[in-house]
Formats: sequence, C-alpha cells, structure tokens
Amino acid sequence: MTVVVVTDSSARLPDALRERYRITQVPLHVLSGDLDLREDVDEIGPDIYNNSQTTTSGVTPADLEAVYERAVEESAGDGVVAVHLSRRFSGTWGTARVVAEKFPGQIRVVDSRTVGLGVGFAALAAAQHAESGADVDRVYEAAIRVGSTTECLLCVQQLENLRSSGRIGVATRFFASALAIKPILRVVDGTLALKDKQRTTSKAIAKLIESGIEIADQRPVTLGVQHCEAPDLAEQIIEALQSKLTITSLVQSDFGPVLSRHVGTGAVGIAVTTSLDPIDLT
Repeated sequence: MTVVVVTDSSARLPDALRERYRITQVPLHVLSGDLDLREDVDEIGPDIYNNSQTTTSGVTPADLEAVYERAVEESAGDGVVAVHLSRRFSGTWGTARVVAEKFPGQIRVVDSRTVGLGVGFAALAAAQHAESGADVDRVYEAAIRVGSTTECLLCVQQLENLRSSGRIGVATRFFASALAIKPILRVVDGTLALKDKQRTTSKAIAKLIESGIEIADQRPVTLGVQHCEAPDLAEQIIEALQSKLTITSLVQSDFGPVLSRHVGTGAVGIAVTTSLDPIDLT
C-alpha cells in the first residue's frame, strides 16, 4: 500500500481531485440554532451561513477518530499524513494531535499554517508524493513545504464577518472603521494580516491580480481561485492571470460554508505556489 492522506473540508478541494488522489476528508461544522451541520455532508445554504447568529467549529474528535482509523487500516502499515488548517484559525490541529495519539507511530499531523486552497495544495503535494511511493516522512515534508510556500491572498467586500469572528487584527479594524475601504488580506504565519487597501472593488481586484503576478515572478505556478457567491469576480481574476502567468494547473472552488461565514459574501481569493507538481486528473 501507500501512505494515506487525510485533510479537512477547509481545503476546498473539488471532489474529482480528492477522488483522483485518494485524499480522505473530514468535515468542519456550521452551528446555527439547534443545528450542527457538517460541511460538504449536510446541506448548508447562504441563508444559514450568512446568518449573524451562525458560528463554526472544527472537526469533532469522533469524526477524526473514525477517519483516522480507516486511513490507518488502508495504509497497511505505511502510515497516514493528516493535513489540517492553521492552528491559529481553528482548534482542528489540536484535536488532530490528541486523536493521533490513539494510533502511536501511525499518523503524522501537519499544521499547514494556511487555510482554503493553501491547505488543499499541501494535501495534494502529500498525495502526489504518496502516489510516487514516498515514505511517510517524505510525504509529511512535502505537505509542510507546499503549505509554507503557498501564498494566499483574500479580498473581502465587507469586514463585519471577520470582525465578529475575531479573525482580523486591530489595525484592519481601524482602517475599516475610519475609511470605506476594500482590504486585501494575506495569510502570514498561519493568520490574516493586512497587505493593502483600496477604495473600490475594482482597484482591490486589480491589486490582487498584480500581487499574483508578483508572487509568480515569471515562474510556472499552480493557481487556485476561490470565491463566496462571486463567480463573475473569480472568472475575471482567472482570465487576467491566465493572460499574464504560466499556469501549470488551475483549481477553482468556492470558500465553502465555514470559510464563507468568516469572509462574507463577495469575497474572492487566490492561492499561488511554485512548489506543486502539475495536477493530473486523468
């Protein structure tokens, strides 16, 4: 057998990619009233995740234990690498470490230090190496390398979601209250930081595109584009970057209910890495 890769639903990998690379996913949760809904398992529409009373939570120990147990069995002794979103965004990594202790020496848990398709790219890197026959240490290292070198940028249309969830810094709160701005946020060391600010959406999108080109620095890249109920903006970004970059692979996805609850309607983001092999969907 080969090393088995597990991730959580924050990775936002399309079903076809997860199936192709045999990546097992465990759901994050959306909590609304008496409802405890599993991302990508239960139906969760905008009416739920846009509700100001809705909150989110990480994976449950029971879900993780069940998934890890199956993964250990499937690996037939080769081991499991579990790639999760940044510990600074969620308690999922901490839960994963505790649950992994029930399978001594079988599971390596990765803090990807990122979120969204940044997590997805780290999981894909792990799966690509596992498929090539790499041992658990090399698979773990591949996930760490791609997670730490993938640049993730986010442009939000509204800051109230981030403010209420505590995922935004004091400086950005000040700018948001003082000026009508559209901030561009960057994932830095596992958390969100203000990279730039613009007065209009069009200028913010232009800056996001410019930043993607700067990150690539004329190198071939894997590009991820995400959005929350903003497919037209996502397509605009893709078209602009396709005309400027050498893109070896393109992954498009929504932010999903959990991340959408935090970033708000209209948010768009990019993930750019030069460290991932071309993605095979054959």
